[in-house]
Amino acid sequence: MLIIHGVCPDSRDKLRHAALGPGEAFPADAIWIDLLNPTPEEDKRVEQHLGISIPTREEMHDLEPSEIIYTEDGARFMTARIICQSDTVVPKLADVTFILTDKALVTVRYDEPGAFNIFLNRATKPGGCGEQPEAVLDGLIEAIVDRAAEVLRGVGDKIDIASRRIFAGRGQDVERGGVYQIVIQKIGQYEHIISNVRESMVSVERVLLFLSANYTRPKKAQTGFSAEWRSAVRDVQAIEEHAAFLSNKLQFMMDATLGLVSIEQNKIIKLFSVVSVALMPPTLIASIYGMNFKTMPELDWQWGYPMAIGLMILFAVLPYMLFRWKKWL
Repeated sequence: MLIIHGVCPDSRDKLRHAALGPGEAFPADAIWIDLLNPTPEEDKRVEQHLGISIPTREEMHDLEPSEIIYTEDGARFMTARIICQSDTVVPKLADVTFILTDKALVTVRYDEPGAFNIFLNRATKPGGCGEQPEAVLDGLIEAIVDRAAEVLRGVGDKIDIASRRIFAGRGQDVERGGVYQIVIQKIGQYEHIISNVRESMVSVERVLLFLSANYTRPKKAQTGFSAEWRSAVRDVQAIEEHAAFLSNKLQFMMDATLGLVSIEQNKIIKLFSVVSVALMPPTLIASIYGMNFKTMPELDWQWGYPMAIGLMILFAVLPYMLFRWKKWL
């Protein structure tokens, strides 16, 4: 789908957008061309209109780290990985290529990250967007950073809930292992989300650093965006620090969970050890009187059997009382 975004006639600081049909010409005021799941024909139309080469989906995915940002024919090509489908259990990363030219900004994407809808809601309101392609790029990056911060904040809230569940688990649930098993699974999911956010922010930071270092204000533009992009870099770095903090918190939770699991296992092993020690004297007595020797005088006693049973009970109770006195139980 080829979507054209241009400056709204009644308000120069907001966008209007519409899908471009096969035979329609590009509007003169188009400052943003959004290629969503483009066909080869749509790629060719944009290439002829702007005189650039549009990368295919395979080229976007197979780019080497040193090739995701480059300049060609006066256009800046920048590929970033954006959080997508953040409402699912584990959001994925979508490759989005930004092509900044003097005429328009071109975005090439094969997924629908929520940040694009967030920006469109802002840009279609008065004061939501400027009249330059750079303003659109700046707004998109701001929405991407905001969306990543929102996802990270949601993960932080879930981590707090899981943390309380670990250290305030009921004894019955703990003994069944229900709490620990669920928490360990959740920790793995949260770590995956945090890892995706950090990977996304690293790619966005590279784009911002490239723009800050290589952007020159066009002559027709009244203001530049270097200051805004440097500010966005600081926001991205703050998100990366927050992600590192949450990752360390998850590591602590994992260590604590495994430690509590070990404690519960030790309790079970301790119980078996106590039972084994308590049953050793009765077993010894039963083994002695289970031997088949004719010269055993106790075999002829009238009360020999009750005596043996009493001795086994006595020597089973004595270790138990000793353990209770030593506070080992």
